[in-house]
This record gives sequence, C-alpha cells and structure tokens, in this order.
Amino acid sequence: MSDSPTVPAQSANRQTVSHRFCTAPLMDWSDRHCRYFWRLLTRRATLYTEMVTTGALLFGDRERHLDFNPEEQPVALQLGGSAPKELAECTRLAEQWGYSEVNLNCGCPSDRVQSGRFGACLMAEPALVADCLAAMRDAASIPVTVKHRIGIDDMEDYAGLTAFVEAQAAVGIQTFIVHARKAWLNGLSPKENREIPPLKYDMVYQLKRDFPQLEIVLNGGINTIEECQQHLQQLDGVMLGRAAYQNPAMLAEVDSRLFGDDAGPTPVEVVEQMLPYIEREMSRGQRLNYISRHMLGLFQGVPGARRFRRHLSENAHKPGAGPEVMREALALVTQAA
Repeated sequence: MSDSPTVPAQSANRQTVSHRFCTAPLMDWSDRHCRYFWRLLTRRATLYTEMVTTGALLFGDRERHLDFNPEEQPVALQLGGSAPKELAECTRLAEQWGYSEVNLNCGCPSDRVQSGRFGACLMAEPALVADCLAAMRDAASIPVTVKHRIGIDDMEDYAGLTAFVEAQAAVGIQTFIVHARKAWLNGLSPKENREIPPLKYDMVYQLKRDFPQLEIVLNGGINTIEECQQHLQQLDGVMLGRAAYQNPAMLAEVDSRLFGDDAGPTPVEVVEQMLPYIEREMSRGQRLNYISRHMLGLFQGVPGARRFRRHLSENAHKPGAGPEVMREALALVTQAA
C-alpha cells in the first residue's frame, strides 16, 4: 500500500480538460509532488502524470501509481501498453480513481518501451492503436487522447502521419498531442531522441489545417510563453515538459498571458504555500528531498537562486530534514533581493 492518500472518485474534483496549455508526462519527474507544486503556479494548465504501464497497474502497487492530490485537478493519467483489454481495464481504474482524462503513449522511444511493444513503436501499427483507443473509449466516460510523434525511423512522410491520425479519428479520438520530432527507435538514446531529430512544426500546422475538426496540441522544443503564444495562433494547444520543469516560475505566467486571468503567485508565495504540504507529506513518511527536488529551479534568474538550490541540494536529503530546511533556503533568496 502507498502512504499517499487514496482519492475516491466521488471526491476527486474531476474537471473538464482544456488543452490550451499542458505540462508533459515526464518519467521520474512529474510525480504527484511535482504536480501539486505546479498547480500552485497555474490553475489553468492540464497536468499529466508520468507514463504508467498497464502491467504496473494490473499487477503492481496500484495505489502508488494512481494516488494523487485532489488539488492537482485537472490531471490526466498517461498509460503505456498495447493490449486493448488491459488498456480498457486501466482506463476504468483511472475513471474510478477520479482522473479527468486518460492518454495513450505512442511517442516514448526507450528500449524498455520497445520491448513491451508500446510507445513510439506503435506508430507503425495504426490499426492496433485504433483498437486500443476504441477499447479505452468504450470502457469509461472520461476523455481518451493520444500522444505521438510525427513519425518513426524512415517513416517521416506526411502521408504516414495523416494515415495514423485518420485511423484514430475514425474510432472517435478528438485530441492529438503531437511531438514535432520523429523518433529513431534504433541508434539514438531516449535523451538524444528529445534533441537530435529536427523539429518540424510545419507538419503539425499542416495537420491542423487538414483536420480542422480535431484538437491538435503541439509538444517539443517550446521554451517560453512567447513561443506558446505564437504556436497558439496556428494550433489548439501546447504542451511543455523540460522547460516547465527547469524554470517552473514561467508557469505563473500561464493563466494571465494565455487565458486572460489574474497574474499568478510569486515564487516566494509558492514556497510559503508549499510548506503546509511538506509538513503533511512528511507526517505520512515522505522525505523532504522527494518534494524539494522539483522546486530547485523556482528562482532561476533571481539573486540568491544558486544559494537556494545549493542549500536544498546539500541538506534536504539528510535524515530528519524538514520544513525548516525549506525556510532556510527561502531566506537565502529573500536576503539577496
């Protein structure tokens, strides 16, 4: 059993999902502590979990993989798998747990994903993906979406991309999150696949022009709110991963600049709001560094940011480290201001 709180479906505050701005599924990064922190910075973003395999949910520690904080909503669960029945069962679980959306991963290029016949390699099997997504849609009432690349290996023709999209649209999928790079399944590491294949935004723009009835969300290489605004002139939404993680303060601009809402909180306010959460989680057995590691980039570009990072990096992992370590780190920033 997990030491985090199980979220009953009836009290999970499930919400209608907007894909205008999303944070990406990031393995080893976008866990529930990270998402709680991000939610303090933006109320409007849709937050995605790390990819969870069907096997982990059906045969592993279900609570550990599915539990989340109700405050994270709207939050979407990303699944990895290629067996329609298993994906359908996991989609039912996601709905029971209170998730606002389920997303199928057809973009991850890691060796582990390939050996399990899911992730980016599924782009070579659009009919199988359609069977999977149809089974997922039939299993629950929450939205089902797909995240994919523009192609894999030697498949980089626009006709191949449209054939993949058409197959999924035919079974009722409306939202496509498109990483604007192809994936090399052989010869490049997962890290290299995030950086070496060239970004081809024009292919994604063309996809929207050819399928105006579909919701097309762009992922890959987006680093600033200004770039988000530019892409949103052509597309329905944007998804940011590493940029949001490495410079989380940018998320405080999302609600005002992309949705017309009030300005978000300051980094100092966010740290102060995190302190009760840290106390709560530590009372349940969590270690400070499991939470604080997501906050290291919060003051990027601000005087004292380096001292903030160093203090947390050197002290948050120590036995007995608690909220006072976060307060000490915050003081190093405010003193420098």
